[in-house]
Amino acid sequence: MKWIPLQSMEQLNEIISKSETDTALIFKHSTRCSISTVALERLNKSSLSDRVPAYLLDLLSFREISNAIATRLQVPHESPQALLIKGAACCYDESHLSITVEDMEAALDKLEEK
Repeated sequence: MKWIPLQSMEQLNEIISKSETDTALIFKHSTRCSISTVALERLNKSSLSDRVPAYLLDLLSFREISNAIATRLQVPHESPQALLIKGAACCYDESHLSITVEDMEAALDKLEEK
């Protein structure tokens, strides 16, 4: 998995703007949480970043960006949390150990059918 660090509000704005045509993955990660580490390890073994840009948000360092994601995309904050963004909206939202590569692949397949 090739992660792009998500570290600014400008970057978030660009991700949401580009999502009008291109799907993006955002993974909200807490470095203090063992469940978050397990979810990140699952994603790291995948090739999802070959299909969509994959952004990694360090919640402890960039909490204001996480809050903005929750507000702008109208999804409750979770940690860890995986989001697929398309059309300036969240079309996939899972947290904790419910985050699976298979479910994200299936969600991407459905988005590509549209």
